[in-house]
Amino acid sequence: MTRVQNRRARARGGELDDCLRACAAHSGKLVGSLDRRRIELAEQLRKLLVAWGMSATSAPAPAPTGGGATALLKRAVKGAATPSSGIDNALLDALLAVANKAMECGYDDELNLALVISDTVLAERKNSRAGWRLRARLLEALGEETEALEAYERYLSLTTDDGFGVAARIGGMRAAAERERELLALLKRQVPRAQEFAGGPVTEVWAEGLARHDAGDWAGAEPLLVGALLALAAEDAPVNDRQDLLSQYLDLRTGVSHGDLAALPALTEALSLYAEQRRIRARGPVVDPTIGGVQWLTLGEFRNQIAGKSVCLIANSGRVGASSMGAEIDAYDLVVRFNSYKIDAKHTGSRTDIHTTIHKHGFNWDKPVTTRLVFGGISGDWKYSLRNRLVPGAQQYLGDETLRWPLRNIGQVGADQWSGIPTTGFNMLWLLDFLDVSPTLDLIGFDFYESGAYRVPEAMKLAITSVHEYTSEKEWVMQRAQSVTDMRISLR
Repeated sequence: MTRVQNRRARARGGELDDCLRACAAHSGKLVGSLDRRRIELAEQLRKLLVAWGMSATSAPAPAPTGGGATALLKRAVKGAATPSSGIDNALLDALLAVANKAMECGYDDELNLALVISDTVLAERKNSRAGWRLRARLLEALGEETEALEAYERYLSLTTDDGFGVAARIGGMRAAAERERELLALLKRQVPRAQEFAGGPVTEVWAEGLARHDAGDWAGAEPLLVGALLALAAEDAPVNDRQDLLSQYLDLRTGVSHGDLAALPALTEALSLYAEQRRIRARGPVVDPTIGGVQWLTLGEFRNQIAGKSVCLIANSGRVGASSMGAEIDAYDLVVRFNSYKIDAKHTGSRTDIHTTIHKHGFNWDKPVTTRLVFGGISGDWKYSLRNRLVPGAQQYLGDETLRWPLRNIGQVGADQWSGIPTTGFNMLWLLDFLDVSPTLDLIGFDFYESGAYRVPEAMKLAITSVHEYTSEKEWVMQRAQSVTDMRISLR
């Protein structure tokens, strides 16, 4: 029985009723928690309760608070049978939201809960893209790299739009595993006696190696330590465990070799391979660091690019998808689209001059555009996404860090003035209004999701998140509107 199977056996995953009982029991454990991540998980469990109540009774369930959530969820599970048609969409989305928050917590109890949900979702819907992606991310978090790769590949087989950069993730994991194998082969050559201890119990061999190191016997300690590393790899132990012992060994070796010039070349070679596999595992392989020779665009250069040109911003709304405004949209000098936009030339127009997107997913990043602006609140995360998601040759110009987060960084509008996270569309609109160099600035189909979302198929399951202040954004727009029709809001 594998480690993951052991976890599943303990958590009793796979059956919907069992899964909901596990969620009910877990919600009780979170009452009174001061951990922000667990508080957010508790809120998703509350929403799951509402979804289950509606699924089980075909009537809206009350939204309980505190410990009442657990009791009502238990009553719902006990008193209602699983719908004969299987899990419905609302319940599926609620379960996935709980699992994602559980993964963010990162604790064993929460990872076990996420595993239960993963098993249940895939038992109910064996071809669920979201289910397979959840399974892959969870297995990767648990260090089960082989199974994670299989799950990621299953996800890719079910989708035509890799908006989450899964292919790059697979490439990074495989390249890192290859570098790790190269490092272990190097250590076998550098420490020939290690092979004598590669078949022993890892914990005991490692402990004996540490004891000899502490006694000042590095010549006796190193074969034991490297032998334990080889044994761990032979067992296909979780990658987290392997990385931890590799790090400890190289740290000890560095301390012992300090000042020993003869030992420096061999140590440097080992450290280089270790650093390379860690970098690739964290960031993925960087095939083209210049991203196809892209030209970086500063705030001032972007201003010059749009000056004097008519601009239209196209919403990803159901209203646009039925507008028949394609020809009118293509008549503007510059057409701006957002995130996971969908093209239907008759309704949406065919051109995209500027693609503005949040950094967290990669929808449409492979579509050729003149300019791509990627928004993100945290500089490090933004840079990571650019490294791993940008497609060389898909854009001529790329916004630099001066254009990373317009409302906050350029406008200096803090959370005390605008508490919600600004949407991609609002960041872009605010930027264009701030620069004030476009004689025409029109918003097409902006109804703030009243008509639903109109996106590429893979993105249609993404929730319309509550972290944005759609009401405040709408008020901001309407205060500045010069004219308003059913489909067009003109700010200039």
